[in-house]
Amino acid sequence: MGEEIGSDHFTQDDFREFGERLARETTLIRKLQDEGGLSDVGPVIGLELEAWLIDHNFFPAPHNQSFLARLGSEMVVAELSRFNIEINTPVEEIAGEGLARMHASISETMRQCASNAHDDVDTVIAIGTLPTLRETDMSLEMMTPSNRYAALNREAMRSRGGAPIVFDIDCCTGAGEDFTTSYQDVMAEAATTSLQLHLQLAADRMRAAYNASLLLSAPLVAISANSPLLFGKPLWHETRIPVFEQALAQPSPHQRVTFGSGYASLDLVEIFEENLELYPVMLPVCADAPDSDFKCLKLHNGTLWRWVRPLVGKSSDGKPHIRIEQRVMPAGPSVLDMMANAAFYFGVVEELAEYIDAATAEVPFEAARANFYAAARHGLGAEIEWFGKNRRRSVVSVLDDLLPMAERGLRRQGMAEHLIDKYLSTIAMRLASKQNGAAWQLAHLERHGDVHRLTADYLAHQKSGLPVHEWAI
Repeated sequence: MGEEIGSDHFTQDDFREFGERLARETTLIRKLQDEGGLSDVGPVIGLELEAWLIDHNFFPAPHNQSFLARLGSEMVVAELSRFNIEINTPVEEIAGEGLARMHASISETMRQCASNAHDDVDTVIAIGTLPTLRETDMSLEMMTPSNRYAALNREAMRSRGGAPIVFDIDCCTGAGEDFTTSYQDVMAEAATTSLQLHLQLAADRMRAAYNASLLLSAPLVAISANSPLLFGKPLWHETRIPVFEQALAQPSPHQRVTFGSGYASLDLVEIFEENLELYPVMLPVCADAPDSDFKCLKLHNGTLWRWVRPLVGKSSDGKPHIRIEQRVMPAGPSVLDMMANAAFYFGVVEELAEYIDAATAEVPFEAARANFYAAARHGLGAEIEWFGKNRRRSVVSVLDDLLPMAERGLRRQGMAEHLIDKYLSTIAMRLASKQNGAAWQLAHLERHGDVHRLTADYLAHQKSGLPVHEWAI
């Protein structure tokens, strides 16, 4: 959930000073955008993978501090809860073998994490929500010791006037009951882990790619769904979506976890301007750095979790850039599945961005948002509104149409042909079998009725490296 901060207690002067710097930095990024001062480096890709630490009984193992100390890797860091970690990969170009190098990096880091087992942690598992997770695991005692997390929790609850966070998630699988409860902190967010993809293109291409990413969110959720259970109960095919949104719910109409307020009309700086205008500052920590480093803008943006989020960084040419973080997909099931999801996304965005204005004219933002939640609820069984001759379609038929688009997009970006075939054939087979991670988990639970056996079998399959469409139930 972001970089550490130096303090977790703030004064009114802290908020005032931060607000002034945030306004200056927002003005500066607007100036750079308008005057052509942003980087034209790209396409460049990155990846973050959140994962779980588990014990010998397949329960969460809340020992990321000792685990990370033993591991000693700069590429693996702590997450909100003591039983979650985040794995990062080096930035790559998409051309040639870039995605294969990213694949190898994730596989090797996962192997190192598994070999880092000890009495306190048995192994690591990549899955949207751990089936054996218990409500008792969602407590402040499980929070990773961090000024940032402590301050986020305090400020989020302060903005609610201390009112409890109410969860109300309906069961969409036909195999359970609705889930309702309440919490006095934000720790339920720790029930969700994701695969986060980063995409940087030349500055003049980012608006189209961002809007294409929003439109694609529903098909991406449907094909990748892998979080059907919460505390062992079947709810949505991608239950991670409502859990994350409700865990950080605010009384304001402007939610901090959101699909957003609309397509970008001119550029992505609009979103940072919306951040400044609509969202109160939560972490007013001003780093000793020039405005051109955008420290305050980054920190404020880091307390807003749009499902498709713009990020600011610095490129290899020394210029600032704005890149896209696509956050809709869960962790897992296998590394091959996740790399296939990445290839599919990068390819389709490249192709769809070429005519995105025509597509979004037929699928307004409100429809794209409704599509997203329909796909989260029903996975590959969803129906969505799409562009073209048949406006109301099954998400499976949309995905069928997107596969050749992904192939063309990857080819145009110069990805090696054997990788295009490897990754997109994995998506095609998953689509043909209609067995994504969520479908496998739900079928396994229905047959065996045991979340511990489910988790054990899932972990064995994940370690085998086989894609989920080949997993036996």
